[in-house]
Amino acid sequence: MLTMPFILPQQLRLVVLVASSWACAATWAQNVGEVEFSRGVGFAQSGSQTPRTLGKGLALQEGDRLTTADGASAIIKLLDGTRMTIRPNTDLVLRQYQFKENADNNSMVMSLLRGGLRAVTGLISKGSANAARIQTNTATIGIRGTDFDARVCGSDCGKEAASTGEKARPNTAQASARIVNAQGELNAVEPSGQRRHLTNGASVYPGDLVETGQGTSAVLAFRDDSRITLGATTRFRVDNFVFDNKNPGEGRFLVSLLRGSVRALTGLIGKANTRNVGFSTSTATIGIRGTGFDLNCTGACAGEPGDPNAGLTLWTWLGAIVVNQQGQSALQVLEAGQGLFISPGGIIPLNTAPANNNPRPDGVVVPSALFSTNDIPENTEGLYVFVRDGHIEITTDSSILELGRGEAGFAGNGGVAGRPSFVPRFLDFDSMPMPNSKNPMLTSILSENGVKTAGQCK
Repeated sequence: MLTMPFILPQQLRLVVLVASSWACAATWAQNVGEVEFSRGVGFAQSGSQTPRTLGKGLALQEGDRLTTADGASAIIKLLDGTRMTIRPNTDLVLRQYQFKENADNNSMVMSLLRGGLRAVTGLISKGSANAARIQTNTATIGIRGTDFDARVCGSDCGKEAASTGEKARPNTAQASARIVNAQGELNAVEPSGQRRHLTNGASVYPGDLVETGQGTSAVLAFRDDSRITLGATTRFRVDNFVFDNKNPGEGRFLVSLLRGSVRALTGLIGKANTRNVGFSTSTATIGIRGTGFDLNCTGACAGEPGDPNAGLTLWTWLGAIVVNQQGQSALQVLEAGQGLFISPGGIIPLNTAPANNNPRPDGVVVPSALFSTNDIPENTEGLYVFVRDGHIEITTDSSILELGRGEAGFAGNGGVAGRPSFVPRFLDFDSMPMPNSKNPMLTSILSENGVKTAGQCK
């Protein structure tokens, strides 16, 4: 006959408290966020559990499937600060979510089965290039610290676009250049001082200061087909870039090398009007004549005192450059196979190319779809994405599409990705409240009554 051990009341209370703590910890560990706003009929369901009605304050768990009915919507907030507006007739699964502040293994994976969302992403997507993504039947959306909209469209989106009564605007890239062949640590510092991490496909804008780390190299592919290879520990700024492929001679390409090394190949702006292209350093300014050349700026050139043998090294390997030393009016022309070394001690002509392990940019293969657009009607079925800010990568079985600020992208059911020639109007004039809206109910009511609100006509 089995006998139960005698448990004192104090021991029983301790057992209950420990068990309760374990249960609470297990429940807390599963929670990934909560519902901030809901309207209409919607549910959250995990596995075979009973569906939970979407309502303000409802805790969300890893594995939850969120569904909204016709006319319903919800705004959710996740632990890392990510906010999403879930559109009507949407089916979204929170497949994987792991977040701990400052951890290097944070991750967020969702499946958008139908419908759409508007997102302002948080810390997970800012911490690692591959940490956050949304999977659809058509493609995978790689999120790079981004504010964006995504829609899985059937025939509904085309009808919605036609009902706006608005004119579609061109889907024009705002970026001056995109990063290709990046290896190592790469960042951009905006004029405001804000810093962002750069990966392959990331956009660089006028005013951005691009910085590379030790052992880093990357290529900047510009919209006018100019290419700049950046070496390690380099600081390179895009001062001004203006380009219209219909009028390249009216463009501007002005950049500065503050430190480190670049290998430059000028593009369509330089071919149309050499006077509108200029490279600056603290030591000299460089004009071009259909040119490929190398610059290396250290020591006094980079504002680093101490080494009298460091300075500005120039070498031309294609065409010619015109060098004007700062503070002097004399110009020197360097043809292909000629160079100069400028230091506080003077100027030394070079007849032998300095050692350079970085690839010449004319030998770098640049993806043809970096900035191109395609004729994609708004009623075409598939996945559509609009980027308000940041960087999105759309990956299909056969292609990769990079999107930057203000760009729309598409992935069709056949696996081909591209940029529509015009921003789809169902994205550009979306009536759904933004996920960080202060009064989403008011926004929804105004939109339903034809009153345009902030966030439309972006």
